[in-house]
Amino acid sequence: MFSRLREDLASVRERDPAARSTLEVLTCYPGIHALMFHRLAHGAWRRGWFLVGRFASHIGRLLTGIEIHPGARIGRRVFIDHGMGVVIGETAEIGDDCTIYQGVTLGGTSLYRGTKRHPTLGRGVVVGAGAKVLGGFTVGDGAKVGSNAVVVKPVPAGATAVGNPARILDSERDAAREQKAEQIGFSAYGVTRDMDDPVAKALHGLLDHSVETDRRLQAILARLEAAGIKLDDTVAPSDDFDPGRLSRMVD
Repeated sequence: MFSRLREDLASVRERDPAARSTLEVLTCYPGIHALMFHRLAHGAWRRGWFLVGRFASHIGRLLTGIEIHPGARIGRRVFIDHGMGVVIGETAEIGDDCTIYQGVTLGGTSLYRGTKRHPTLGRGVVVGAGAKVLGGFTVGDGAKVGSNAVVVKPVPAGATAVGNPARILDSERDAAREQKAEQIGFSAYGVTRDMDDPVAKALHGLLDHSVETDRRLQAILARLEAAGIKLDDTVAPSDDFDPGRLSRMVD
């Protein structure tokens, strides 16, 4: 138990630049306290002492604001940062070296007891503040879930999911983001300022196509007039289309 506690303390100091000392982490970080209570509750749960496990979990929730069902399985060096409002369901599984921020829910979508209702997080997953991961699927190793995302289907290993409902970001962009994250050591909250929303990228692509189509039509009309072909009144003049303004709205 103490070896795992030392691992937890070291992982917090590695991933949180605000942590100034091991003693500060031990005494002032609710995520550490919540994991300590969970280990007690989970041990009781596995032995069939369900009421003891639930009561220990309840005390931990009152003291930390973090609710972890005693049946949940949590790996090594998991960091629950800030932690207030985190909810982790009964059949949830969290792999080693994961990071979970405040307001995260690892919830279920089924009411049937005995089924796998809650998500499984692979190794090194980062779940941003306020994100909801709902269902008995897997978020792959090294994946990132952006803040306030709502994930209702599996996320591939190494991918990044953002939005409501969550969408998987472009893999090339995600690889570039991973490279930048490695330079600073850690990608906080599962997002960066250079992250591209795939919906915004699609809208930009449509705007670019519209501009090119308009340019070609104008060139065709100019050639027809130069050739002496008179255009009838059905060909209306172009409207005031401002792609730059629309592009700024999308951004």
